[in-house]
Amino acid sequence: MKRREFVQKSSALVTLPFFPFQQREAKIKTVVLDPGHGGKDPGTVGKVLKEKDVVLNIALKVGEYIEKNVPNVKVIFTRETDKFIELNERAAIANRNKADLFISIHANAISNPKIYGTETWVMGLHKSEENLSVAKRENSVILYEENYEQHYEGFDNSPESYILFSLMQNAYLENSLKFADKIEKQFKQRAGRHSRGVKQAGFVVLYKTATPSVLVEAGFLSNANEEKFLATKSGQDLIASGIYRAFKDYKSDVESLN
Repeated sequence: MKRREFVQKSSALVTLPFFPFQQREAKIKTVVLDPGHGGKDPGTVGKVLKEKDVVLNIALKVGEYIEKNVPNVKVIFTRETDKFIELNERAAIANRNKADLFISIHANAISNPKIYGTETWVMGLHKSEENLSVAKRENSVILYEENYEQHYEGFDNSPESYILFSLMQNAYLENSLKFADKIEKQFKQRAGRHSRGVKQAGFVVLYKTATPSVLVEAGFLSNANEEKFLATKSGQDLIASGIYRAFKDYKSDVESLN
């Protein structure tokens, strides 16, 4: 694999894998659904829920909706059980299968229990400490991995690391933003959720994917009412159907450009 040198840091050059932009046919044929965390990594833990469990249920439901209603699209899961998958392998699954879209599904948490709502993130530069803290929390998953220093060479949560990340995904940013906006509109207008909007920050799981990619935060497990909502089958179905409808709208928009 080609490697490209980017920035000077201390006395050594930091290098990261270079993923060339791939010219794709304007068709959505393959989508990768990525339930965050899993196995030894529980993710965010609420009073009754573990993030790894609720996001797996949501992802499986999204896949079911797509397979049933858009049968010409191939659905691939990074995991379908309570299994730990390394962040770089999640992206590799998308790249090996030449995915046209990558959707990573998560649940949020914050120290203030009054905060609630959905967020959809794309790869980019964080513009606030709050955005950076969300990225750092999700990126801390790499500490569960063996030899993570080698897998994520050059990544150390420094500002330089996040600048490199954003350069990697610039080719896909426009479509990632379009899809993210559709998700948040579905959450707000159809699912009746409080949307906290589309945001950008440096997520390890997104920067290596050679395709439009989003990270969905389905709600805050640190908020009692939202955790209660996400614990119900109807709540999970509402979130899943919102993601599915946004996917269908996005697919229609992309393919209408032919």
